[in-house]
This record gives sequence, structure tokens and C-alpha cells, in this order.
Amino acid sequence: MASLVVWCMALGISYVSVYDHDGIFKRNNSKLMDEILKQQQELLGLDYSKYKMEFANQDKADQVLNCQSALKVLSPEDGKADIVRAAQNFCQLVAQQQRKYTDLDVNVLDNLLSSTNGFPDPDLILKFGPVDSTLGFLPWHIRLTEIISLPSHLNINYEDFFSALLRYAACEQRWGK
Repeated sequence: MASLVVWCMALGISYVSVYDHDGIFKRNNSKLMDEILKQQQELLGLDYSKYKMEFANQDKADQVLNCQSALKVLSPEDGKADIVRAAQNFCQLVAQQQRKYTDLDVNVLDNLLSSTNGFPDPDLILKFGPVDSTLGFLPWHIRLTEIISLPSHLNINYEDFFSALLRYAACEQRWGK
């Protein structure tokens, strides 16, 4: 996973989200960051210091990221807690008579959700493994996302990654047309 993140950095991809259904990366984000730094030095050589990666803090809403690439590690609890928080915030606004219950629509809900605050919806998902499922990705975050499946994350090499990017580049989004 660290190699994938470093390859994204080297290609100028500003936002990288890692969704881990089991939460392993989130629980071990310091190990992941150490491995990313190690992979930067190995893969980028002397140029590694030109690329800065920052973990996006899950707890801060309007965080400003002062780096070239930002990494957000997500797990299933992020989406669920966000929905609960958004519902509570909307109910408080209704109770304070700042909103009416009839005001709830997609845009209002989108503004109340904060799990991806400051992070755009993903353009591309690289899904690893044989199961065809979104496994907890929130549907409103991936409504315009291309999903490319790869057999496994084990022993993935740069050619596999670049091939997936080429397939993504050849996609034609029709936006409902």
C-alpha cells in the first residue's frame, strides 16, 4: 500500500484515500506513514524530499493541507459516524428553528457530512480482490467514480498500477447522457 501511495505522489495525484474494510491501516497509521517514508527513499532516491505527504486528520473538519499530497485513511466507522453526526446536526438546526424539516435535501445533507471535508470525491477506485462490492464506500461519495478491479494488492508492481491508470484515462464518462 505504501508503494501505491508513493507512486501516486510521484505522478502528482494530490488526494489519496485508502479505504480499508477491516480498519487495519487506520489502527496502524504510524506504521503506514513510516513505510511510506521508507518507500519514498527507496523508489524516488535523492528526489524523495521533493514530495511531501501528509495524513489528513479525521478529527478536524476544515483542515488546510499544506503539502503536495494528502492521504486519508478511512474505515467503515467513518461513514456511519458521519451519518449520525449529520442527522444530529440537522435535528439541532430544526429544534433551534434555523431550518425546517422540509429543508432536508441532497445538498443540505452533503454540507452536513464531514468524513471527506476538504477531500474531493474520488475519481478512481482501485479495488483489490475477487469480490465485486463497494464494501462500505458511501454511495454519494462514489456516484461519479470509476472502479477498476485488480486481482490482489499483494505483489502489485508499478506496471499493474500504471495499466490501471491507463484504463481509467480511456474511460468516457457520459454524465447520464
